[in-house]
Amino acid sequence: MGCRRFPVRLTLGCLLALLACTSPALSAPPPSPVRPAPRDGHGAGDFPMRIVAFVANSGSANVSSFDVRLERPLRRVPVGKEPTGVGAAPDGSHAYVANGRSGTVSFIETTGQKVVSTVPVGIFPYSAFPSRDGRRVFAANWGGDNVSVIDTRTRKVVATPRAGALPHSVATLPDGTAYVTNSGSNNVTVLSDENKPVARIPVGVFPSGIAATGKGDRVFVANTGAGTVSVIDAATRKVTATWPVGKAPLSLGVSPDGRRLYAADSGADKLLVIDTKTGRVLSRVPVGRVPQGLAVAPGGSRVWVTNEGSDTVSVVDPTVPKVRVTLPTGHQPEGIAITPR
Repeated sequence: MGCRRFPVRLTLGCLLALLACTSPALSAPPPSPVRPAPRDGHGAGDFPMRIVAFVANSGSANVSSFDVRLERPLRRVPVGKEPTGVGAAPDGSHAYVANGRSGTVSFIETTGQKVVSTVPVGIFPYSAFPSRDGRRVFAANWGGDNVSVIDTRTRKVVATPRAGALPHSVATLPDGTAYVTNSGSNNVTVLSDENKPVARIPVGVFPSGIAATGKGDRVFVANTGAGTVSVIDAATRKVTATWPVGKAPLSLGVSPDGRRLYAADSGADKLLVIDTKTGRVLSRVPVGRVPQGLAVAPGGSRVWVTNEGSDTVSVVDPTVPKVRVTLPTGHQPEGIAITPR
């Protein structure tokens, strides 16, 4: 590819090189329900149920976990090589980690915070994101131009549909469909609830992050190479607006009420707060260097942003807006997911 060993991380230098190149498991028992977490010396046992943030540290082959309510580090969980994307089960029971260089997805059990299954997938999976019903996990295989669909009960790959070039991230809708950004072909693949490609939607240059509203009526795509966000109407599967938002927007998140879109602008070291009705950038919050991943905490009162260049995660109050606290992670943090409960 000419950028690095494999272009899993989207640093700006890597992005420019890629734009030049691309332009005209193991079986296991069923997941257990969430149970109250034991005390671990961090005071988190004071709550009957812990909400946990999981950060993939691509440079140190592990995942950092944090107590979201207390905004404190918990522990490091060893996973595969070069972990990047993270997803959280809708019931909060597990986190899913895409291990790019290992070609696997790790299932981390939330209560014990340990890997309980490792599922082989395709070449260089970048992300691992669950369906809304929690029955499937979609691993976007950056190096294979396809998606591995994992059954969360059997923890085995049940389908491998084709995507576009360099599939990056996945968003899922309540109707069972999945939207996959294809960084190398500047479009989005739509997978049906039967895991089949049913549409290809043109978007901007180098689409990467993607997020959908809670009710699934709109899908937002970060066009990292163009500094824009594409807005897709899920009913028509057409782009209805393109918003200029920053230098290099990467990961996206939507507030629970659907009124705000959050974007990690990796080119400006900012968290962008965007009005989803007008596309106007309401505020730009300075975070760490080269922000990569983003997750909205339950209730929407906090937004967590990973800073790959600073080895930190910023916890932002989007209503002020400003950083409340900056916490240490492992080396080169990328993806982040927060359990819904």
